[in-house]
Amino acid sequence: MLTFMDRLARLMAITGGLVLTVLVGLTCVSVLGRGLNTLGHSGVLGEALGAALINSGVGPVAGDFELVEAGVAFAIFAFLPICQLHGGHATVDIFTQALPLRANRWLIAFWEVVLSLTIWLITLRLAAGMIGKYGNGETTFLLQFPVWWAYAASLVAAGVAAVVAGYCAYARLAFALTGRARLPQAEGAVH
Repeated sequence: MLTFMDRLARLMAITGGLVLTVLVGLTCVSVLGRGLNTLGHSGVLGEALGAALINSGVGPVAGDFELVEAGVAFAIFAFLPICQLHGGHATVDIFTQALPLRANRWLIAFWEVVLSLTIWLITLRLAAGMIGKYGNGETTFLLQFPVWWAYAASLVAAGVAAVVAGYCAYARLAFALTGRARLPQAEGAVH
């Protein structure tokens, strides 16, 4: 089961990374276009060259912020499963490091269950939001694509995060009960 969860989490992380890479490229093209357009309007190039640059159609990518907003929302949910599975969430153990190992296992299991329930709640609310956006036909301002598309993409990633979170909660509880690890070695950012 761990192998399946790990592959699923990695697939989502790779997909999120690809989406972010495309968004970075889109943002760079948009900023470059905006800069060239500003240069054409500045008068520095002269009237003829400036007009030629402007007439070439350079400028920002229309609706770039709408695409970035939708893509980043998806990417956040896409990275959540790998972070959850590998214990990548930040933890603060100032007070718990003095506790016995068994008490720490139960404390970690408790917070894993709380985090998993939170991810499930967010996923359910995201589904409700998607249904609402689908029902009212809301579209983005510039590109006029349906807002529910972004919700649906995020919901797929959140659904995977919820499945992985459920497995992690089970694995942490089983570890607290038996002492047998069912998760990869934690790589968390301990502070």
